[in-house]
Amino acid sequence: MSRTAVIGSGTWGSALAILLSHNGHEVTVWSTFQEEIDSFLATRKHVNLPGAVFPDSIMFTSDLEKAMADKEILVLAVPSVFTRGTAAKMAPFYKEGQIIVSVAKGIEEKTLKIQTEQIEEEIPGSIVTCLSGPSHAEEVSRGIPTTCVAGARARVYAEKVQKTFSSPVFRVYVSPDLLGIELGASIKNVIALAAGIADGLGCGDNTKAALITRGIAEITRLGVEMGASPETFAGLSGIGDLIVTCASMHSRNRRAGILIGKGYTAQQAMDEVKQVVEGVYSAKAALALSKTYGVSMPLVEEVNRILFENKTPEEALNDLMSRGFKAESRQLNWPGERREPLFGQG
Repeated sequence: MSRTAVIGSGTWGSALAILLSHNGHEVTVWSTFQEEIDSFLATRKHVNLPGAVFPDSIMFTSDLEKAMADKEILVLAVPSVFTRGTAAKMAPFYKEGQIIVSVAKGIEEKTLKIQTEQIEEEIPGSIVTCLSGPSHAEEVSRGIPTTCVAGARARVYAEKVQKTFSSPVFRVYVSPDLLGIELGASIKNVIALAAGIADGLGCGDNTKAALITRGIAEITRLGVEMGASPETFAGLSGIGDLIVTCASMHSRNRRAGILIGKGYTAQQAMDEVKQVVEGVYSAKAALALSKTYGVSMPLVEEVNRILFENKTPEEALNDLMSRGFKAESRQLNWPGERREPLFGQG
């Protein structure tokens, strides 16, 4: 049994708290909102996780120092835009040897840092890992079979996370590729917005399949250029997470995209979804990374134009479909031709 704290009481943090409790671990959930804690204590339920119940053993607190005290595992589960600020608040109470598990998905717009990098900057010397993959909170909270990947700089910490979270309904793999895991987890939300926009326009399964396959090509091009392994993007935090986020109505990014495709502004769509839409915040960062590393990412570019430049979804779709002719993969060559960069240029 491990003593664990879940820092953040949104749907994902709450689902993981339920999972960890069912795994036999001691669990404390921290929320900055006392009224939310009062609701959890009174009902043992989360309003956005229908059918899920908090086990009686889970404790709740708004005292961050108390939540972190004597814990072996700290699950940082706030929305990605609050990761740095929350990590800064955690820093005074962090004790040597505690393992931080980052479970948010996003890239910081101003610094272009992934989640684990932000935490390491705010809590110097900390042990920071990540857990990611195709894992909707609504399903994890109800014990529906799910697989994820734990990333860490050292195998021992990844395997500790693996052992802590694994159960008969939650299988965890391990990987040393923190960068690749987090890039896949973050940028797939931008592609999921595109998939939702296509749904809102009334496009079909062919369009969805095109967006998923060309989306993973864009993510892989960028990741490899930044130093991540291409194998990671063929795995759970790459194509796996991309498929589920583009296809499921549990996905807030896809739901927001559907509304944008129907004519809503990005802000109107987020207001309607009533939850943080991570892809809106990661879109600018993904575009900035593509320019920094000289990588072609036409889907990411068009999503940014729709979100921030008032381009209509219809115009964006037309421009994507009428781009110049390309080879699908420049790794595949006719005899006598030289090999080009992985996945071509868009």
